[in-house]
Amino acid sequence: MVLSEWLPAAMAVGGYVLGSIPFGVVVAKWLGTVDPRTAGSRNIGFTNVLRVSGKAAGLLTLAGDAGKGWLVGWAALHSLEQEAWVLGVAFCPILGHVHSLFLGFRGGKGVATALGAVAGVAPVIGGVMLLVWVVTAAVWRYSSGAAVAAFAALPVVAVLMDRSWMFQIFSLLVTGMIVLRHTDNVLRLWQGTEPKIGS
Repeated sequence: MVLSEWLPAAMAVGGYVLGSIPFGVVVAKWLGTVDPRTAGSRNIGFTNVLRVSGKAAGLLTLAGDAGKGWLVGWAALHSLEQEAWVLGVAFCPILGHVHSLFLGFRGGKGVATALGAVAGVAPVIGGVMLLVWVVTAAVWRYSSGAAVAAFAALPVVAVLMDRSWMFQIFSLLVTGMIVLRHTDNVLRLWQGTEPKIGS
C-alpha cells in the first residue's frame, strides 16, 4: 500500500490512543489531588474533577479532553480527502475516551472529547453546541443536562445546515453514544436527585 492508503488507518489508531489518555487522572496525579475514580461520581471527566479536585484541575481536564478530540478531528479534516475517513477518524478519540486503553477499556462519558472532535471537523456546528451547553448549564446548572441538550442539538443542526448524509449519520452516532453514557444522569434529573454544578 502507498502512504495515502495507510494514513487513514494510522490516524484512526493514533486518534484512539490519544483519546484513551485519561486527562482527569493524569491531572489529578500531576497536581497531587484526589483521583477522580475514587471520589464523587467516580467519573474521570471535567465535572467530577472540578467537584473533587477544584477549578484548576477541572479546567486542565477540560482542556485536555476537549483538546485531544479537536486535534484529531482537525488533523483528519486537513489530511484526508474522503469524508467517510475524516468522520471515522474523528470518532476514534471519543471511542478512546469512553473505552480507554489505559483504564482497562473503561473511561469517561465523552462529552468534552466529542465536542472537541465535532468542532475539529465542523467548527460552526461545534460552536453552536458549545453555546447550547453554556446557556443550558448557566440557566439550570446541571452539567449532564447541558451535555444531553448540546448533543441532542447536534443532528438537528446538521440537518438545518444541510450537511451530508455521512455527517448526519456521524452526528447520530455521536449523540447516541453520549446520551447512552448519560442514562443514569437522565434518570436522576427526572427524579430531581442529580447534583448541580458546584455542589
